[in-house]
This record gives sequence, structure tokens and C-alpha cells, in this order.
Amino acid sequence: MRAVAGIAFAQLRRSPGRTVLTVLAVTLAVLSVTILASLGIGVLEKGEKGLNNADRDIWISREPVNPAVSGTENPIVGSHDMAVNLTKRDDIKSASPIAMYDVYIGSNESDLQRRPAIGVQETHDGFEFEAGHGFELDAEAAARPPPDEPRTGKIVIDPRTAAELDVSVGDAVYVGTSRETARKYEFTVIGTSGYYSQYLGAPAVTVPLGDLQAVAGTSGTDRATFVTADVADDADRATVRDELSEAYPEYEVRTSDEQVEGMIEQRSVVLASGATLVGLAIVGGVILTANLFALVAHQQREELAALRAIGLSRRVLAGTIGVQGLIIGLLGGLVGLAVTPPAVLGLNRFSTSVLGFERLLRTPLEVYAGGFTLAICVGTVVALVAGWRAGRYARISHLEG
Repeated sequence: MRAVAGIAFAQLRRSPGRTVLTVLAVTLAVLSVTILASLGIGVLEKGEKGLNNADRDIWISREPVNPAVSGTENPIVGSHDMAVNLTKRDDIKSASPIAMYDVYIGSNESDLQRRPAIGVQETHDGFEFEAGHGFELDAEAAARPPPDEPRTGKIVIDPRTAAELDVSVGDAVYVGTSRETARKYEFTVIGTSGYYSQYLGAPAVTVPLGDLQAVAGTSGTDRATFVTADVADDADRATVRDELSEAYPEYEVRTSDEQVEGMIEQRSVVLASGATLVGLAIVGGVILTANLFALVAHQQREELAALRAIGLSRRVLAGTIGVQGLIIGLLGGLVGLAVTPPAVLGLNRFSTSVLGFERLLRTPLEVYAGGFTLAICVGTVVALVAGWRAGRYARISHLEG
């Protein structure tokens, strides 16, 4: 074993350029796996965190609900009455509707931008306001039917939208579901937050539900995308879900966990693409590493032939290549893990500035462990196989001439 290790180190020292390039190739394979895995984990955690921050146990909707189109179809009619009736139940502490529309917003009547808008009855701690504050309706106002005209005239906007419109807390903006109606409604910016922007993938605004319905002209039908409920402490969520499913057969009733699963199912193509990319990264890393060590073994054919000529076995020859694979895998894995944090930091900054997703890539210890294991195991096993195959073709003829 000492002789095999000594020969392997000698071969690596003899060709430093080849060694460095091979280490860099393994580093890229590890980095591709860690980055893609971090992206997949971050997407799932974003969805779960969003529902957890909403602090709602039950979600009522009508399929399909596609947040990607900003909820322009709000299928639940009479959402305030439904929320009031749900709150009267002994097993539900509170209920509230959520609506999503596309609106035009601008500080100038003639210069309006289209943005997704979320209508809720109150903001919460998860908003993490960069400036200003949120809003909250008292229980009596929240239970009343939506008004025909905006009641509060308050709005929370995304910081990027605030910068584009050159507005800050206390300034007025025009809001409407069309360019014509936007000239009629003036709202005051009370806070800046990118909370909902992270989940819609675009700079979003947050408006009191009744005001948004008044602007959209749906106060009469009281339309909403969701009606959410918080179950009493002594009640079972699954039991409440089943009872509500019987009471509202025309709607889909889910627990918060089931809502996350539903969001995943609606994005099965995206998730399948992500899984495919991860798989391709792993397979590509294996293929790249196999080709690398096949080339390494091929370039050492004269040395291997000389070792074979003096009587060394194929297992010894394979061992020398395998040890090289272990060393290169170890170095490439360490470099790949060292490069992962700054790469994730840079990509997270890019996603925040361009897409509005903060900390989209997440790197738990499992990601680092997977990348490092891939480098060590694949590097060693592939190198052993390449060395064994190279030993078959190590001939005296390679030394002639």
C-alpha cells in the first residue's frame, strides 16, 4: 500500500498541470450538484415558510388556483360571509379571505405600471418592513361586506416598485385594475416590503382586502382567491377539514400541509425539471470524472507498461490510479465546498435584485455532505475502474521506440 501511494503521489507531482485541471473538473462537478440541490431545497422551503408565516391551518379554494397569473380569477363568491360563518364555529378561532388581482400603479396618472396585488385584512410580522408599517382592520370592519369605495386608502409596496416610482412612505400613488380606473383611486404608501413578491416572483403590492375589491369592482360579489382559517387549539385540523369539505362541496378544503403539496403538484413540471437537472448534474459529473481518469490512465500508459514489465500486478496498477482518484476527489471536493458559499451568496443577491426572491438558495449540511461524498466516492471508484482497464492494455510495445 505504501508503494502504491508513493507511485500515485509521484505521478501527480510529475504532471502538475494535469493534476490541477483534473481537480478543477471535479470541483465544477461538485459545485453544480451543490448549487442545484441548494436551489431545489430553497424553493421548497420558501413555499413552506410562506404558509407557516401566514399562520393558517385551513385553506379553502376552488381548483385550479394559479398564483403565477396573480390570481386574476378569484373563484370564491361571498368570501366575507363565508369567513364570518367559519368564525362562528367552535372549532375555528378566526377566518379571513385573501384576494389576488393585477393592478396598475404609479405616482403619475399617465405613467402606470402593472403589478400583482394581494388583498388581505391585516399584515403580520413576517413582512419585515424596510420602511413604515402595515395595516390591520378591527374585527367589526373585517366582518362587514366590502365597501363600494376604498375605505382606508392605504397600500404597502415592494421596495423596487418604490424606487422605480420614486416614492416613499407618506407619498400618494394611483391604483386601479385598468389605466382608466387608476386615475380615480389614490392610495397612501404606509410601508415598503417585498414579502409577497418572494412568492409571486414579481414586485407585489399589498392592499386592505375591501379596498382592493372596491378598486376591482367586485365588492358586490365579494370575490376572493382563498378563505383561510385558524383552527382552535383543542380541535383536530383533519377533522375540521373533513367537516368543511362536506359543508362546502363546491370548494377544495386543505390543511396547510396539503396546500404545500398542492402547490408542488401544480408545479410538477418545474420540479421535475429541477430534479432532472440535479440528476443530469450527478450523471454529468460521473461521466466527466470517468473521462478524466480514463485520459489520466491513458496518458500514463508508458509508466504503467513499465511497471507491468517489472512484474507488478494489474491490481497494483489499478491501485495507483485509484489513489490518484482519491487524492484528486478529496482536493476537488474541498475546493468545491469552499467555493459553494460565495457562489450561493452571489446567486442569492442576483435573485433578490432581479427576481425578488431573498435567500432562494439554501445550503444545509446535507448539501455539503452529498457533494463531498460524490467527489470522494465517484473519484475513487471511477479511477479504480479506469486503472483496472488501463492495466489490461499496458503492454511492452508501449515502451518500444
